[in-house]
Amino acid sequence: MRVIAKKILRDFWEVHADCEQQLKSWYQEARRAEWKNPNEIKSEYPNASILNDNRVVFNIKGNSYRLIVRINYDYQMLWIRFIGTHAAYDKVNANEI
Repeated sequence: MRVIAKKILRDFWEVHADCEQQLKSWYQEARRAEWKNPNEIKSEYPNASILNDNRVVFNIKGNSYRLIVRINYDYQMLWIRFIGTHAAYDKVNANEI
């Protein structure tokens, strides 16, 4: 997968240093992934939530943070749409962000 944009993750872990290693690991795993559909994501990340419009919510650092991405499976591209705490996540519409 081509992950767009790592800078969003970097900016986040500079403020929330406790999740830096988890975000770096997730990023590397996503870059190596060749997911063809949501079922393949669920097999690797059973706690991920599959949403409408090819959006997926990943739990980061033992569910301390939430990462929302949008995926184009045909082009193998993944866009980071949101990373934040649960409180911040509760304020966004994950299906539209």
